[in-house]
Amino acid sequence: MSEIDLRYTDKRTVERYIRQGQVDEKTFEKHLKGLPDLAEKAERVQAEADEYILDEDLNEGAE
Repeated sequence: MSEIDLRYTDKRTVERYIRQGQVDEKTFEKHLKGLPDLAEKAERVQAEADEYILDEDLNEGAE
């Protein structure tokens, strides 16, 4: 496998594809090393939460 189909490169699922043999681990590592460093183009964002939802609050309506 010389190139990776981009649909298999999602970091949330690539480990599964490697285990299943759909993605070669060495090819994937080579793919990662070939990606450009875009850190300088990143923008910092700030987010605020108005309200915190606790797990107990979510379970109240389930009873």
